[in-house]
Amino acid sequence: MTHPLTIRDVSHGYAGRTVLDAIDLTVAPGQRVGLIGENGSGKSTLIRLVAGIEQPNHGTITTPDDLGYLAQNSGLDPHDTVDDVLTQALAPLHHAVARLEAISDELTNPAVAQAYDKLLTWATLHDAWDADRRAELSAHRLGLDAIDRTRTIAELSGGQRSRLALAALLTRRPECLVLDEPTNHLDDQALDHLESELNQLPGAVLVASHDRTFLDRVCTAVVDLDPSHFGTDGEGGRRFTGNYTAYLTFRRDSQRRWAEAYAAQQSELGHLRIAARTTTSDVAHNRGPRDNDKFIHAFKGARVQKSASRRSRDAQQRIEVLERDQVRKPHPPLRFAADFTAASAGSVRVRDLVVDGRVHVPRLDVAAGEHVLIEGSNGSGKSTLLKVLAGRVSPSAGDVQVSARRIGLLTQDVEFADLSATVRATYRATDSELLLGELGLIHPRDVDRPVGLLSEGQQRRLALAIVIGEQPELLLLDEPTNHLSLALVEEVEAALAHTPVTVIVASHDRWLRERWSGPRVLLR
Repeated sequence: MTHPLTIRDVSHGYAGRTVLDAIDLTVAPGQRVGLIGENGSGKSTLIRLVAGIEQPNHGTITTPDDLGYLAQNSGLDPHDTVDDVLTQALAPLHHAVARLEAISDELTNPAVAQAYDKLLTWATLHDAWDADRRAELSAHRLGLDAIDRTRTIAELSGGQRSRLALAALLTRRPECLVLDEPTNHLDDQALDHLESELNQLPGAVLVASHDRTFLDRVCTAVVDLDPSHFGTDGEGGRRFTGNYTAYLTFRRDSQRRWAEAYAAQQSELGHLRIAARTTTSDVAHNRGPRDNDKFIHAFKGARVQKSASRRSRDAQQRIEVLERDQVRKPHPPLRFAADFTAASAGSVRVRDLVVDGRVHVPRLDVAAGEHVLIEGSNGSGKSTLLKVLAGRVSPSAGDVQVSARRIGLLTQDVEFADLSATVRATYRATDSELLLGELGLIHPRDVDRPVGLLSEGQQRRLALAIVIGEQPELLLLDEPTNHLSLALVEEVEAALAHTPVTVIVASHDRWLRERWSGPRVLLR
């Protein structure tokens, strides 16, 4: 029997800064819950708390004993070999099958029969008899079968480590899986395999991911850790039942209703504050008694005074109620609001381009203003091609003609020369023609922070701001959706779709690729 994962009133923070506040969540067996939110919203923190890597400052977390955890850095022991990792994953499954066979002749003993029944349930849940075939399949589908199994983890690349850790978990099939960005470093075949395996798991799955297609295909519910007046579910709760596509539509409606609720309350508060300030001097203040009956005028004046005081008091009481239950001002997502003003757009002509051992492109033509998607597997040379077009890598052979006065390149691995410089200073040191605030990619509270203290996602937003701020005629984007929040990715994609600038994008992002309407180039 599998057990749920339960999170009760969990709060956690670092150095006085609250990252998670009063989180309640239950993930029942068979459910797959996706964690989403802005960078820094606490997705990875919650994953580590559930995995037991850290302990929450407040609240309780209850998990099944059989829990599997995938960290972004794999979490494998660097001294183990590939074979060690796979053998350790298979060991409890092999042991269960061997134990069942060993005690199958003693089932007349009630105690043995009870133990047998319990172990049989566990082995069935973990599909123990098919474990070896499953291990080989995962190794193949995740691109590990060509790796020498005597190699140590320390000798593997980061991507190979992540895929190996994932293969071990899918082989073991724990009762509860907790995954932090599991789709990193996976190609389409590996992604299909991961999604298929997770959809068949009988246990609970909690996963933090930026992969919109993965969330859409796998998750039965979404938890958005970004603050919202109506919560993730529209009623103040954090959980939306449904896939990512359904949540996108729902979130847009919730954001609209939040903005409307805030505007309506502010309007009411404005009218009430005027009413609360109203006195008898504001009521017919220049009009004296018309019949010289001072007694009647004084009597009526007293009534007016009393009525005005009552209205003022009622207004003040209503203000106190509204301010106590005030609708917070909506936090607008960081907006990609660049106004491309290039007089002309760039063009590209490539013939028989070769960079030895890295890329071969027989032909590529990109007209001014065209938007082109570069596709291909890892190692096909997408990044190299963009660097050649940007003039950062020299070709070994071939003809490359780029017509553009300014070229902007966003590389996969963002690097800054001076990590101690502030965001503001770093941006000003470039040829950017737009003000940093115009782009909306960096939160105002971060502009005076040293670049080295920014998260990976924040550094990538700064790099994108610099590229866009320089107003290029040719925009080259290498995996532009990496390390950006889902809300910001949607903003960037919408803005790029309408720019007159020539854009060449290299991406593995399935969501982007499935919705791309322009020309495509496949590198092999």
